[in-house]
Amino acid sequence: MVMQMDQTFAHPTPIDARGVAEPMERMTFSEAGAAKAHELIGRQASPEAAIRVFVKSGGCSGYSYGMAIDDRRLEGDRVFEDRGVRMVIDGRSWELLRGSEVDYVENMMGGGFSVTNPNATSACGCGSSFRTDSRVAPDGEGATGCG
Repeated sequence: MVMQMDQTFAHPTPIDARGVAEPMERMTFSEAGAAKAHELIGRQASPEAAIRVFVKSGGCSGYSYGMAIDDRRLEGDRVFEDRGVRMVIDGRSWELLRGSEVDYVENMMGGGFSVTNPNATSACGCGSSFRTDSRVAPDGEGATGCG
């Protein structure tokens, strides 16, 4: 779920993520992640649709990842375009996600997005939550269990 904020701003021009010199100043998709994201966005009517990646407090390690299709841009959002897919990250989540890659993995249990995050110092066994040693989890909804 994406929380709606009252203040919005003009749509920024997406930054071509692969063209950014510093890997930690961008966020990217793997080939499989971009293919699945493109498929999901293609089902939307809005040409402004993007994959919104965010972090919320909760999970067994302190933070958990969230993703949604969103056609809004909020104050403080970072907008990237990688492999032809637009990605939006809110300012609070950016500090925890910078340099990450979004992948899509299928296995015997099904498929889902995963995040390879260079800022994570530990992660839970299920891979949906993580921890950084230098940051306190943001206020908000949280869970005590994995996932």
